[in-house]
Amino acid sequence: MTWAPITVDATHFYLQFFWWIIVAVLGGLFLFMTFVQGGQTLFHVAQNEVEERGILNSLGRKWELTFTTLVLFGGALYAAFPLFYAVSFGGAYWVWMLILFAFVLQAVSYEYINRKGNLIGSGAYKGFLYFNGAVGMILIGAAVGTFFTGSNFTYDPATKILEWGVASDGFNLRGLEAAIDFGHGAWFNLAMGILVFAVARILGALWLINDLNDDDFADVIARLRAVVKRCFIVLLVALVVVLFGLITLKGYAYDIHDPKGAVSLVAGKYLQNLLAFGAIQLIIFLIGVVLFVLGVFQSGFGNSKKGIWAAGLGTVLIGIIVFTLAGLNGTAFYPSYADLQSSLTIQNSSGSRYTLMVMAWVSVAVPFVLGYIAYVWYQMKKQGPITKEEILTDDHAY
Repeated sequence: MTWAPITVDATHFYLQFFWWIIVAVLGGLFLFMTFVQGGQTLFHVAQNEVEERGILNSLGRKWELTFTTLVLFGGALYAAFPLFYAVSFGGAYWVWMLILFAFVLQAVSYEYINRKGNLIGSGAYKGFLYFNGAVGMILIGAAVGTFFTGSNFTYDPATKILEWGVASDGFNLRGLEAAIDFGHGAWFNLAMGILVFAVARILGALWLINDLNDDDFADVIARLRAVVKRCFIVLLVALVVVLFGLITLKGYAYDIHDPKGAVSLVAGKYLQNLLAFGAIQLIIFLIGVVLFVLGVFQSGFGNSKKGIWAAGLGTVLIGIIVFTLAGLNGTAFYPSYADLQSSLTIQNSSGSRYTLMVMAWVSVAVPFVLGYIAYVWYQMKKQGPITKEEILTDDHAY
């Protein structure tokens, strides 16, 4: 992409660009924090109650930070681009409601799983946590997949009328068709969902390897390393499918100098985006992949406990690039395959210049929120790895 003079309101455009970068960074951070969700699918590696509670307590101390990151990401996305909120929740509400329901189940489960007088048993709450970690992650990945394949809606900005399921072909399921309508990219959406799930599961295993005491949980750690190896194979298969899609899918392009102009399908658009801005995105993406693989080999195939940090940073970088590919360089980030001209871009779905300007000043608080997360994290980690003694004697343990 060459930086030609902006003929639209330059200040407004750069604010829109700025806020999409903020959303991308927060999305990458949230993707890293899904190690909690991935870890919730790993209770099967425990062979007794103490080992199970070790996993539960390691994850239980971080789930609220994941929630904070999710709220920060969602708040920035919907405040900066409110039309996306209106269209996606107004049409694809079953997907978003299931995702929200999965996170509500998570919060309830940590509160009641080992509480005395639990009427439905701890097994039910473990099932809820698994639902959050498996179904929740796959649905989030599939939802992100629609940023590239498109959704089934039409929207008229003049009348503010939204219609969903126009090109349904029998698949008018209010967003859930993204996972079953293979004629409109469901294969890519599912691959993205499986990829996100595999990443979360690998990060969860790497986190537990790092956070559990070697002497007390040696057998659990050994089983977790085996999980990393198996999930890495699944990840590679899903990644090949996703990369194939990004290279071959037609992208929804528009002219940033004429944001009200026509949206058109352009072959190789996402590959063009990857090479735009002096190939900076490609470089960041490759660095992220190398770091992620390094972390996997450190703790999954090797004996190090520090793989989570390299893999985590790599995940953040990859997540950032996924969002920039979807929304920058004249690309509709929430496209419509039912009506190309209804597609949402960072320019036609954003708040006003005044709103984004005020929010830009408010965004000064974002580093403080992230600093709070880092501080709380540090305070928790400096207590050392999770031990059996701590689980059995601490009244506040899960």
